[in-house]
Amino acid sequence: MKRREFITLLGGVAAAWPLAARAQQPIPVLGFHDGRSPGEAANVVAAFREGLKEAGYVEGRNVAIEYHWLEGQYDRLPVLMADLVRRRVTVIYAGMIPGALAAKAATTTIPIVFLAGGDPVELGLVTSLNRPGGNVTGMSLIGLDLDAKRLELLHEFIPKAAVIGGLVNLTHAGDKGSKNLEVAARALGLQIHLVNANSATGIGAAFARLAERRIGAFLVGSDPFFTSRRHQLVTLAARQGVPAIYPWREFVEVGGLMSYAAKLPDMYRQVGVYVGKVLDGTKPADLPVLLPTRFELVINLQTAKVLGLDVPPTLLARADEVIE
Repeated sequence: MKRREFITLLGGVAAAWPLAARAQQPIPVLGFHDGRSPGEAANVVAAFREGLKEAGYVEGRNVAIEYHWLEGQYDRLPVLMADLVRRRVTVIYAGMIPGALAAKAATTTIPIVFLAGGDPVELGLVTSLNRPGGNVTGMSLIGLDLDAKRLELLHEFIPKAAVIGGLVNLTHAGDKGSKNLEVAARALGLQIHLVNANSATGIGAAFARLAERRIGAFLVGSDPFFTSRRHQLVTLAARQGVPAIYPWREFVEVGGLMSYAAKLPDMYRQVGVYVGKVLDGTKPADLPVLLPTRFELVINLQTAKVLGLDVPPTLLARADEVIE
């Protein structure tokens, strides 16, 4: 082989080495966990992937996603987070308050993007909304604060109900969430009886206690566990003939009376965008915590008829969707 041909061949091989090295590099791994089940979260996971794609990442092509579904079983969180940290995933997506807190407790180095209710500053997740600091950022659903708005809507729908029942999961909301509801009830001149439940049998017992109080309506608190038990909750409400407001539209789709919440698909899409930015090298500390901008009121007219209720025209006019 001539010297010139040999140098040309050698140069071509050398130029190919960086390409080969890049091809052999493993793609980043996202540790994704959510409080729901896979079936319940199908639409929001699709929105999350859409946000990732907007940021330039497609699952299976240039990012791998490892899914973990808690279905309200918060006791699994410490072990799950420890495992993700041990395996050095690139980013952790933490769904809801318990998951976000568990992720933050598990690592100060792996970037964390959360989607959680409540105030992330008060919860200790971030230093401030505009300057999160540390390795954590995300989006706040302000779900606990929305409970007060739901109580107001329920009172508008059922103004004669002076005694309201409230179903909460103290594992998720804590005492602060309960106190928020009590303050909101007093402001409306209502009595509210709060009962705690964090299991299927606990829900049945909670309904039995509320029935003894002769409540005129009830509110289901924001909690992934309640979403996973929405069929049970809606069935119990129908059996007792008590109107209720729920945290998410999924309850109304299976026969619940009404719901008020941020539009979850929008939130998950934006979280996907944030995860993409972190994968590109942006530090969580440089990404301000975002708040929801779009909310939806959903009313089930068929359920209202079964309960013998007329929907106030003011609520119908403001409803984003009316299920016939």
